[in-house]
Amino acid sequence: MSTTASELDTLNDLLKKFRFAMVTTRAEDGALHAHPLTVQENESDGDLWFIVGTHASAVEHVRRDPKVGLSFSTDGTWLSLAGEAEVIDDLAKLKELWSTSVEAWFPDGPESPGVTLLKVSALSGEYWGSAGGRLATAIALVTSKVTGERPQGGENEKFDLTD
Repeated sequence: MSTTASELDTLNDLLKKFRFAMVTTRAEDGALHAHPLTVQENESDGDLWFIVGTHASAVEHVRRDPKVGLSFSTDGTWLSLAGEAEVIDDLAKLKELWSTSVEAWFPDGPESPGVTLLKVSALSGEYWGSAGGRLATAIALVTSKVTGERPQGGENEKFDLTD
């Protein structure tokens, strides 16, 4: 299945809602590890960029196994992506993505020793949306409890971003 413009539009609209991601990697022993990372940039083709320390376990895991999962959550919207990650040492891109908030971890700026980029190319995903956000979800759950009927679902869509 090939990516449609509609799927990319949906993904890009969704990604604007999220600042943080839980990036799940696989350790050498096969155990899954989730890492909270700040999304520095998302590109229109489904690529996401993160600034990380070169000695972070996520970097070690990705170098061994590039398959990753990403999860995002905000008021009434959830997104899960599967993709492939790579560690990229690109000072120009690092400077482009740099912000003062990153300096809390890397006080010497983008040229700090031990800082690199993690690029994730999303391959597939699924999202769930609750119309009306948290309040509407709470009301639907209470109504369900009172009536004994399942709450009406919100939006849900899967997408494939492979060519």
